[in-house]
Amino acid sequence: MKEEKKILDLTSEMYKLILEKGEEGILQSELWKKIGLTSRDGSRIAIRLEKRGMIKREKVLDHGRWTYRLIPLRYPLHLGPIERLPCITCPFETQCTFDGTISPMNCPLELQGKGLADWVLSDYQLSKAQEE
Repeated sequence: MKEEKKILDLTSEMYKLILEKGEEGILQSELWKKIGLTSRDGSRIAIRLEKRGMIKREKVLDHGRWTYRLIPLRYPLHLGPIERLPCITCPFETQCTFDGTISPMNCPLELQGKGLADWVLSDYQLSKAQEE
């Protein structure tokens, strides 16, 4: 049980480091050194991540030695924008229908500057600021 938890922790740590490198990926040999694993253990974990469809392993020649570049295929879902959606805490949510008096097209929160349009604009501005 302890050994299994250790492998899961190392797998998680490896995946986080691969995600940090983004589309560029990281060489498998570099990753082992960062985590302090043997090449055998590092390979096993990388293969496990590949089988789960979380990463892609591309064979590359680095300084005359064959290794793999580990590239993430799945990225974590960011729920920040959804958590800030005004509909979630809207007092009119139970009365809101697509074709009703209260609807996304005629949202009372818009009059207060807290509706969908403001949510979309503020989230767009936030994502632009994070890109810079």
